[in-house]
Amino acid sequence: MLCLRSSNLPALSPPVLGGILSPMSIQPDILRRVRNLIRIGTVAAVDLENGACRVATGENTTDWLHWLTWRAGRARTWWAPSEGEQVLILALGGELDTAFVLPGIFSDDFPAPSASADALHIAFPDGALLEYEPASGIKTVYVQAAEAITADTKVVTVTARQRITLDSPEVVCTNKLTTGTLEVQQGGAMRGSIAHSGGNFSSNGITLHTHTHGGVQNGGGKTDKPA
Repeated sequence: MLCLRSSNLPALSPPVLGGILSPMSIQPDILRRVRNLIRIGTVAAVDLENGACRVATGENTTDWLHWLTWRAGRARTWWAPSEGEQVLILALGGELDTAFVLPGIFSDDFPAPSASADALHIAFPDGALLEYEPASGIKTVYVQAAEAITADTKVVTVTARQRITLDSPEVVCTNKLTTGTLEVQQGGAMRGSIAHSGGNFSSNGITLHTHTHGGVQNGGGKTDKPA
């Protein structure tokens, strides 16, 4: 294979044959185009409105170039590169002004966030983390939402082998709540009618529906209402 280096080419004036440039005169341009086909660079600026970025490569900075995405048809994805991210420049015909940007390449400034051979790991700038490890399933999902998280569907099933913790100043259930057991540790208030059936209902160790009052004679009379 013949390897041509621009540094080894003699500095000659472009020979002209009958008004047409000779093959020797176009060699530097061909070499330039070949070198530009695939280049490594660093994102210098991002235009989010137009989905384009400028890339610093060598001593040059490109014009605004569009970056490649997973899907761009009926289904579309959006994940903008960030300034300082290392990328590839794919130049059609070796011309940088018609190139596309392919993110991304790990670098010293932005190293790999995981060392797993099989995991899908996505780390976001705000600390949110999504990791799926095939050996153990979804290992960690951490989402920090500034305002709200809304799920709207017919059925939601959550299964936890140890515990589910709801840590909030207030938890609101707008309709029927069915639970196997209930333990209230810090008091509270109930409003509306309460119906109880099956088993015992006790307060401070006294079973309400079976306990007796002393000093009351048997008969048809009834005790007064609670004072």
